[in-house]
Amino acid sequence: MLNISIVLYHPKWEQEVIPLVRELLRVKNLRKIYLLDNTAPEYRKAEIAQQKETLARQFGTDRLRYMAMGENLGYGRAHNVALRESAYYKTELHLVMNSDIRVKAEDIDAMHEWMLVHPEVGQLMPKVLNPDGTQQYLAKRLPAPIDVFGRRFLPAWMVARRNRRYELRDLDLSRPVNTPYLSGCFMLLRTKAAVEAGLFDERYFMYPEDIDLTRTIHRNYLTLYYPEWTIVHDHARSSYKDKHMLRIHIQNMCLYFNKWGWLFDRERHTFNNL
Repeated sequence: MLNISIVLYHPKWEQEVIPLVRELLRVKNLRKIYLLDNTAPEYRKAEIAQQKETLARQFGTDRLRYMAMGENLGYGRAHNVALRESAYYKTELHLVMNSDIRVKAEDIDAMHEWMLVHPEVGQLMPKVLNPDGTQQYLAKRLPAPIDVFGRRFLPAWMVARRNRRYELRDLDLSRPVNTPYLSGCFMLLRTKAAVEAGLFDERYFMYPEDIDLTRTIHRNYLTLYYPEWTIVHDHARSSYKDKHMLRIHIQNMCLYFNKWGWLFDRERHTFNNL
């Protein structure tokens, strides 16, 4: 069976959440969907009550759980609430995903069945497309500081060659790749592997928690980019548009490099040798 968790923050209910939930409830192997709303309730009590009523009326409550978190817990900490329930109920797989994803229920079922017969795989991400059909390069090698900060602050021509390698564009992406960094927009996790890795590190408010978890799972399992299936991601890239989000991104990436190493990260060197 499969649980799915989606973290919300000022969500686009009619444009994104409701259509996505409607599609996800078609998943045959679904146990429960968790909608984890990080929007502070003191500003929107009436909206929360209305959405709970709307969700219950449209979809019932058996396989859908809406949770107002009471504050903005951050991405990984909120998902951990649902991941712990998956661990408690021994739900074999858990899908962490964004609300801005479009995916077919039958593809999730196919990924679920594939994971069940490949116990060596701890995490899977399909091919990710932009709404216009172009590819998003969200399977990557582990970043060095230049990969993160160079992409943001240096001219593109200065980091173009390095960026190409970082985004695996030097590899044949028509085939599966066992890589140590898969995007948090869609993480199909083996619950056991996620628990063994310690779940998301809650010291990160957002951004590098997906790098951190993937590389930890990668120590003992395959973490696969698997292009047999595709999803569409309406990628916001908030830190490129909002100075507050940019500051959060920088702060949390500094936490990441403080944890794993800025210049010296032996595991990064080993894992990046694809």
